Amino acid sequence: MNGSRIAAVGHYQPARVLTNEDLAGMVDTSDEWITSRVGIRTRHIAGPDEPVDELAGHAAAKALAAAGLAPGDIDLVLVATSTAVDRSPNMAARVAARLGIPSPAAMDVNVVCAGFTHALATADHAVRAGASGRALVIGADKMSEVTDWSDRTTCVLVGDGAGAAVVEATDDAGIGPVLWGSVPEMGHAVRIEGTPPRFAQEGQSVYRWATTQLPPIARKACERAGLAPEDLAAVVLHQANLRIIEPLAEKLGAVNAVVARDVSESGNTSAASIPLAFSKLVEQGAISTGDPVLLFGFGGNLSYAGQVVRCP
Repeated sequence: MNGSRIAAVGHYQPARVLTNEDLAGMVDTSDEWITSRVGIRTRHIAGPDEPVDELAGHAAAKALAAAGLAPGDIDLVLVATSTAVDRSPNMAARVAARLGIPSPAAMDVNVVCAGFTHALATADHAVRAGASGRALVIGADKMSEVTDWSDRTTCVLVGDGAGAAVVEATDDAGIGPVLWGSVPEMGHAVRIEGTPPRFAQEGQSVYRWATTQLPPIARKACERAGLAPEDLAAVVLHQANLRIIEPLAEKLGAVNAVVARDVSESGNTSAASIPLAFSKLVEQGAISTGDPVLLFGFGGNLSYAGQVVRCP
């Protein structure tokens, strides 16, 4: 075995749906204002009794079931999140305990909106190096808990949810080489800080960076996989907002690809957004087994990470 692949995916969202009309009753906004600026119509919001590890656990259980695996088949758990409340035990350990995974390596990855693609690359490396046989990679965030619901510039953006993938060894490279990096001196452009922690961002700075600097980086991720953008069957970008997703996808040149637009239904779910949107495309049959899909995360820390994967 000299490669790894995604064997199965799964996702989970809380039952409560918050519409733009609901938000208009909370802050000075409207459905027209929100949809015209960010393309979001609804978002799912977790309750106070739904912690991040519960969201993550539900998504992970679905991925395991789809792969036909038991918890004991997993030896590495990686959870990408930036909304963990406690420092220890970490989110990965809590998810492992929920699922009954015996003695796994358990690590959290905090790269905010690019967290899942960083964690996926880490799992790929661990499996190919022989340090792991099967890994569970999860992106989960409860952004509602770090949001100022009186701030209309941020509260209209966020949602809660989780997505997961099972990564296992294979003879072929089902997960392409990662291209990752950051602009640390611009880390202040997206923040979750303070006591209590609150999400804030410099929207125009993020928009300019994402739409001008990221397209050539995303193309290089395709090149590392030996593909041209027009070879892609789907593009799953971080679901920040449609005003970023659509121009970035257009500049990438993936003219034959399905472009994930789950942000309209789910809002910005940070590290959950890519596996959530990817899992929905698989569930809907929008892409087929073996199809090449670009996963590309970007955002917090002005970090980015992308790789081409084969659809499970």
